[in-house]
Amino acid sequence: MTSGIQSLQLMPHSLNQADQAKSVSPNKAQKQFASSLKDAINQLNTSQIVSDEKTKALVNGEIDDLHDVMITAQKASITLNTAIEVQKKAIDAYNEIMRMQI
Repeated sequence: MTSGIQSLQLMPHSLNQADQAKSVSPNKAQKQFASSLKDAINQLNTSQIVSDEKTKALVNGEIDDLHDVMITAQKASITLNTAIEVQKKAIDAYNEIMRMQI
């Protein structure tokens, strides 16, 4: 399973930006962006759920591997912090665009 960031990095870069703009309609680009965003949010949610399940299993004595639980919790935390930072950057960009004069 690749993360949202990794899947964006795996996109082909053979076309330059002008060629990409010509070949993708705004509707298709919007759908692709929405799909990528939904996938990233689903992966974030999945990592949080897995972390919660492993933590509960550790508390209930079902598993003994503290290392695995801590690594999973840290991965979920880093994923959440990354999502928060991306959200902040998107809001900042939106506010900057709204301040532009036409």
